[in-house]
Amino acid sequence: MWNQSNAQNTSTPATKPPLTNGPAAAMSESPLVRTSLAASASAEQAATIGKSLVVKGEVTGSESLYIDGKVEGTINLPGNRVTVGRNGQVAANITAREIVVQGRIVGNVTASDRLDVRSEGSLTGDVVAQRISVEDGAFFKGKIDIRRPAEKAGPSSEPKETTASEESSAKIA
Repeated sequence: MWNQSNAQNTSTPATKPPLTNGPAAAMSESPLVRTSLAASASAEQAATIGKSLVVKGEVTGSESLYIDGKVEGTINLPGNRVTVGRNGQVAANITAREIVVQGRIVGNVTASDRLDVRSEGSLTGDVVAQRISVEDGAFFKGKIDIRRPAEKAGPSSEPKETTASEESSAKIA
């Protein structure tokens, strides 16, 4: 009744092969990367442009984007994160809150928060950001414009010049 070959087949559980690219693979690279990506992945899901996809035109939206394919044109996701994966090739101007480069970007980049060019990444174009990180081994060619965070509405630290007519109208109102 009991067949020894069946016992061997059922005793070893089937395992899935590890992912070799995409957001999940980026999480398994190092503890530091895993922690930061896991925190952002749990807070928000990212749309993905896969390896075999080619997008030409304008990409806009209100969610984060992971690019592993080719994109040509413009990418405008001002409140979100754009990640160009290892296989990603982007020939576009990008505007986003946070931009991570693991692949290749040719175009100007505007990040309202930060730009992170990883060791395998390549960026050719001008950068405007509050914070920038370029790892050893990464390629960057272009200008960098570091912007200070926008100040909250409140009393300005710089004195404002006023004319006598502005002062009198301010006192009347």
